[in-house]
Amino acid sequence: MFATMESLALLDLSDELSAMILSSEEANNYLRKKQALQNPETQAKVQAFAKIKEAYEEVERFGRYHPDYKEVTRKTRALKRELDMDEGIADFRRAETDLQNLLDEISLLLAGAVSSNIMVPTGNPFFEQKSACSSGGCGSGGSCGCSA
Repeated sequence: MFATMESLALLDLSDELSAMILSSEEANNYLRKKQALQNPETQAKVQAFAKIKEAYEEVERFGRYHPDYKEVTRKTRALKRELDMDEGIADFRRAETDLQNLLDEISLLLAGAVSSNIMVPTGNPFFEQKSACSSGGCGSGGSCGCSA
């Protein structure tokens, strides 16, 4: 019975945590920026890039020996640069990174509450270093540089 009550309490707390994340400034900003990507100009750039990407994948199979290799590669780079410079896409990527950082911080806090030896793959070198070494060391002598 105790395990069941404890499980229910954990489920309630996880529901609260997810509600807090969903109502966070980072999540709201992410959703606004995602919606802003629906503007016709940005969508035209995305569709043009998707089309050239298909051509690039076809050309890439043969590499520089394909007759259209240079032209398709040049167009792909140009359209990718256009996408990267689009204000809506840049704003979305920043919002996405902010939300990911929030989720990484929460993951590290949850893992740390269980054990300081839990490694959390965040994809962010700052968090990886923090989680692996500054919390007491991983003790594995692995890639983080800690030693047993």
